[in-house]
Amino acid sequence: MEITLAELGKQFELKVIGDGSTLIQGIAALDEAKPHHLSFLFNSKYRKTLAESKAGAVVVAPEHVSLLQGPGLVSNQPRLTWAEIAALFDKSERWHGIHPTAVIDPAAEVGADVTVGPHAVVRAGAVVGEGASLGPGTVVGEGARVGAHSQLHANVVLYHEVQLGARCIVHAGAIVGADGFGYEFDAKSASLQRIPQVYSVWIADDVDIGAGTTIDRGALTHTEIGQGVKIDNQVQIGHGVKIGPHTAISGATAIAGSTRIGAYCLIGGAVGIVDQLTICDQVEISAMSLVTQSIETPGRYSSGTGLMPGKQWRRNVAVFKRLEDVYRRLRRLESNPTRDSD
Repeated sequence: MEITLAELGKQFELKVIGDGSTLIQGIAALDEAKPHHLSFLFNSKYRKTLAESKAGAVVVAPEHVSLLQGPGLVSNQPRLTWAEIAALFDKSERWHGIHPTAVIDPAAEVGADVTVGPHAVVRAGAVVGEGASLGPGTVVGEGARVGAHSQLHANVVLYHEVQLGARCIVHAGAIVGADGFGYEFDAKSASLQRIPQVYSVWIADDVDIGAGTTIDRGALTHTEIGQGVKIDNQVQIGHGVKIGPHTAISGATAIAGSTRIGAYCLIGGAVGIVDQLTICDQVEISAMSLVTQSIETPGRYSSGTGLMPGKQWRRNVAVFKRLEDVYRRLRRLESNPTRDSD
C-alpha cells in the first residue's frame, strides 16, 4: 500500500501541510516511525517525541500545527483520523470463496459473495448475509442469522437462533448463545436442577466482539446487545443482559444476568457487575470496580482501593475493619460534642 500525503488529504478531507508528494507506506508511533510512515500527535505532552521523530508526515490538531517540523495533515480529531487511515493499511486475514471442507446444510441460506473457511459448519435454517465471512472452524447454529458483511474469525460459535447484525466483527473463539448459568436446588433429589435457557441472543449492527468472549442466551428474555457496542476480549455477559447502543466494555469484565446497561457507557477492565442492576446512559466505570447497586446518574464511578506499598495496604486493611466502629463513635460525638468518648 502506497499513497501520497496529498491523496490522503483529499480522501479524508484534511488540510495538507508541506510537501503533498510525500509517499506514505504505513503508519507508526512517533518514536518508532521511519520516513515512509505517517504518525499521529494526540497530545501536546508528546511534543518532545514529535521533535525527535523520523516520521515522513504527522497528523496533528489545528492548535499543534506550529509543532510540525515537516509535512503533515491537520485534523480536528486526530484519533478518529488514525482509525480511518489505519483501515487502509489493515492486513487482517481474509478468506475467499467456500472451502471444500466446509459443511453447509442444504436448508441453510447463504448470500452472494460469502466466504466460508475450512471446516466451518452452517446448520439447517441458518441465514448468512451477503458478503459475510466465516473463518475456519466457525459454527453457525440452526436458525441463526449472520448479517451482511459481518466477519467471524476462526472457531467462533453462534448457537441456535442467535441473531447477529450487519457489519459485525466477532474475533476468534468467541461463543454467542451458550446457556446462561441458571440452576435451582431440588430438595427432593438434593441436587441442582438446570433451568432451560429457551431465549436467544440478539446483536444489532456494527457490534465488535473480542476473542474468547462469551455472551449467554436468556431464560425469560433475550440477551440483547445494542448497535455499535464494542466488547473486548475475555468478557462474560450473562443471560438476559441488555446493553444500550455504543457502549464499550474492556477485557475481563463480567456482567451478571438480567442487568440493564445504558447507551454510551464506558466500562473498564476487570469490572464486576452483579445481577439485576440498572445502569443509566453515559456512565463510566473505572477498572477493577465492583458494581453492587444500580446507577441512576451519569458520571464516573469507582470502587476498591488505590495501589499502595504492601505494608501500608496491610495497615489500612486493619483500619477498614474498624470503620463501622469509628463511624458510630463519630456520630455520637457529633450528636453530643461535650460528651466524653470511650
